[in-house]
Amino acid sequence: MSTKNFVSIYAAILTILLISPIVISDDATPIPVDAAQLSGWFTANVKPLADRKATLDPALDAAEAGSKVIKVGTGGEFKTITEAINSIPAGNTKRVIISLGPGEYQEKIKIERTKPFVTLYGAPSDMPTIAFGGTAAEYGTVDSATLIVESDYFVAANIIVKNSAPRPDGKRKGAQAVAARISGDKSAMYNCKLIGFQDTLCDDKGLHLFKDCFITGTVDFIFGNAKSLYLNTEINVIPEEGFTVITAHARQGSEDTGYVFAHCKVTGEGKGAYLGRAWMPNPRVIFAYSDLGSAVAPEGWSDNFKPERANTAFFGEYQSKGAGANPGARAKFTKQLAPPQANEFLSLAFIQASKWLLPPPKV
Repeated sequence: MSTKNFVSIYAAILTILLISPIVISDDATPIPVDAAQLSGWFTANVKPLADRKATLDPALDAAEAGSKVIKVGTGGEFKTITEAINSIPAGNTKRVIISLGPGEYQEKIKIERTKPFVTLYGAPSDMPTIAFGGTAAEYGTVDSATLIVESDYFVAANIIVKNSAPRPDGKRKGAQAVAARISGDKSAMYNCKLIGFQDTLCDDKGLHLFKDCFITGTVDFIFGNAKSLYLNTEINVIPEEGFTVITAHARQGSEDTGYVFAHCKVTGEGKGAYLGRAWMPNPRVIFAYSDLGSAVAPEGWSDNFKPERANTAFFGEYQSKGAGANPGARAKFTKQLAPPQANEFLSLAFIQASKWLLPPPKV
């Protein structure tokens, strides 16, 4: 290639770069070390719709632009959440915000895969409760959930979701009872409370965010194979005489999934709770910048009584504190992460947030 041709090509490329819009994703901005900076960091990096059009999925951009609100409860268009969901057509392309009045809704809710862009919203000052007592014996574990979401782009804000079935006693078969199953992609829950005992949250599959939430349970009460980021969320361990475990991540091979807990709190009066167990061969769970209370077992993690899984599980910790955060007492297969390793997990890029994540809704 002649020098003249090279210069011409270079000039053409430079011209294209100068006139083309430059889209800079904030995904990679690290989660701050200081918890006091978390709220400001989130606001700066998860901007409103008007500022995000260049990076958002086009379908989401169009859906948000045509959003509508329907109300459930006293004075609303519908008396039940089920009726409101049934009013949404299959193949829905617009954001539908279902605004719930205060009180308890005794319903078992399912949002089908054909109904994306659904938001369940409650007033933060008077959060509504969705409660149902389904168990694994009656429905199977994952379908026992009070709230089942199979659609993409789901959002919940200021909602309490509870499975009101009795606490498993170790004798009744199929006593597991899920509060919520989130199986759709690109879904977020803000300021929600998920209440149950065994298997409270089935964080099933897809990219998810849980921010400012409260999740309580006894055994495997966060389980599934999603790729999720938990921010400023309280993980409350209910005392249990037997094997008490917070997470049971279901990664079986090299799939790009995992749970990351950043600036979270593990609370509870019990003792000996494991942060996670190797339920499946290749779980991936990380706790970073978190306050791990005395409910956490000194060894921290379990190979699920299968020693070979100590070689395949990825259980990581980074700069956490609290009575349950002693690195010296941890199981040998636990990974105390160095900064380069931790950085892979400690940003919104972990869940590809620039494509779909928007601030909490306001109605």
